[in-house]
Amino acid sequence: MEKIILVVHILAAAAVIGLVLLQHGKGADMGAAFGSGASGSLFGVSGSSNVLSKLTAVFVAIFFVTSLTLAFLASHRTGNGSVVKATTAPATQVSPLPAADTPSVPAPQAPAKENAAKDIPN
Repeated sequence: MEKIILVVHILAAAAVIGLVLLQHGKGADMGAAFGSGASGSLFGVSGSSNVLSKLTAVFVAIFFVTSLTLAFLASHRTGNGSVVKATTAPATQVSPLPAADTPSVPAPQAPAKENAAKDIPN
């Protein structure tokens, strides 16, 4: 059921995008009056805005209803939806070694130079 609603939601979104891009803007008629292209369209001069705007309103309503339905279904989903609840085994803890059992490592020392005077150029 949820997948069908999701498909209808995506198709409605694509239809709204397409219908909005097909519609004339309010300033498009002014450009047509001065000869910048054909002012008529497929549905006629005034019919295109009515049909396209009604179709846009229908698809926007479908998009709105499917959005609310998908949100309702997602909020009332049963099951283990949490990542935190999905973990079953706790992490194991490693106990540190006692201080007496740790081996002592001597700090590294710089090697002594035997003839330090030979390294200085004259």
